[in-house]
Amino acid sequence: MADVGLFGICAPPEHGGAGADVTSYAIVMEELARGYASVADQCGLVELVATLLAEHGTAAQQERYLRPLLRARQRCAYALTEAEAGSDLSSLKTTAVRDGDGWRLNGAKLWIHNAPVCDFAVVLARTDPAAGHRGMSIFVVERTWPGVRAGPKEHKMGQRASMVGELGFADVALPAGALLGREGRGFHMMMGVLDKGRVGIGALAVGIVAAALECCVDYARVRRQFGKAIGEFQAVQWMLADMAKDLTAARLLVRHAAALLDRGERATAQASMAKCFASDAAVAHTANAVQIFGGSGYIRGVEVERLFRDAKITQIYEGTNQIQRMIIARSLLQA
Repeated sequence: MADVGLFGICAPPEHGGAGADVTSYAIVMEELARGYASVADQCGLVELVATLLAEHGTAAQQERYLRPLLRARQRCAYALTEAEAGSDLSSLKTTAVRDGDGWRLNGAKLWIHNAPVCDFAVVLARTDPAAGHRGMSIFVVERTWPGVRAGPKEHKMGQRASMVGELGFADVALPAGALLGREGRGFHMMMGVLDKGRVGIGALAVGIVAAALECCVDYARVRRQFGKAIGEFQAVQWMLADMAKDLTAARLLVRHAAALLDRGERATAQASMAKCFASDAAVAHTANAVQIFGGSGYIRGVEVERLFRDAKITQIYEGTNQIQRMIIARSLLQA
């Protein structure tokens, strides 16, 4: 993927990225997910971390982490979620306390992509407990530093080739150069990449629906029951038609949000709509894909069974769909 320019789609060319726009990123995510969502997941992870490093990193951080990341010489993790801080980041427990010129990091992160294999992670920690969201900062933490512990990979329901696990920090001594961007701006920096992240997950969900539709159309043409192809039955036709119309709608929602970001406009509500609609469609239509395949669709090794499992997480990560609905409603009520 790195060799053909699929890491750092929007990262500047001077850092080794493709220098493309968010619409291009959405197209890449969709096409990768049409093949396998775990592969797209890695593209999206690198994009988020590369965006943070490109926009907020020092020249030394970009040289040490960003360039090797985009060449696939290092692997990254995006360490945000904790046991009590997923949707509710105000409950963040990981802390970084001043220690001379540097910091002391303590805490634990759960369900972190690439945690078992990463070379470094961008970690959100609380640096001023009294300041709420304005008291959080981001640090670049190398996995080999003393006190850093990477847990084993979790056995997930879907997207199993993209590893997740725990990262623990026990009195980790961080140099001054580990701080990414400004102290106290970590929450805002993380939120600044989430619109792009949600566009990416929306596109990934679109790719899953596209793959499901292709499988079902092919199967409906050749699978015969009662002396004719099952595609001739109205019940199957309607499921295919619903898949096709929701696929088109989801793709347009994703591309619209991407286009807004490309024009430098605010797209928070639109990105939430795209992510929410596309992921709901992915779960609903991969379930229908299994139904169209019947008993064979329930067997491991059949593509629609994997697509069904891969789809579910798209309703959860990058902000649950309940959170997306809250964001959309808030945008309407504050207008």
